[in-house]
Amino acid sequence: MTLDKILVLIGSVLGIGLTYWFFLMKKEKTVEVISDSVDIVAEGGYQPEVISIKKGKTTKLNFLRKDSSSCLEEVMLSDFKIRRYLPLNETVTVEISPQKTGEYKFACGMNMFHGKIKVV
Repeated sequence: MTLDKILVLIGSVLGIGLTYWFFLMKKEKTVEVISDSVDIVAEGGYQPEVISIKKGKTTKLNFLRKDSSSCLEEVMLSDFKIRRYLPLNETVTVEISPQKTGEYKFACGMNMFHGKIKVV
């Protein structure tokens, strides 16, 4: 086997390993909402990405966009039929009161960045 084939093989194995880790082994860090509100920063994605709230409890999601990209200008919570514009460096509050347990997703206007609300 020649050196170029060995390098391609090593690069391929590393690429497969990194892809597997990124998509399948990445652990979700869930933030439990204890008070009535949670701050979510939109900067290269959403932080925290996963939040946990109680069923039937009204919760305020305070979105603060710090990223100037147009993708994060809007947040959509399609299960709640909510779509809000997020001005740069301003907090926008969205109130939800889920009545069913489960997972509800939210995303940017272009559906490139995602977050999740776990209702328990």
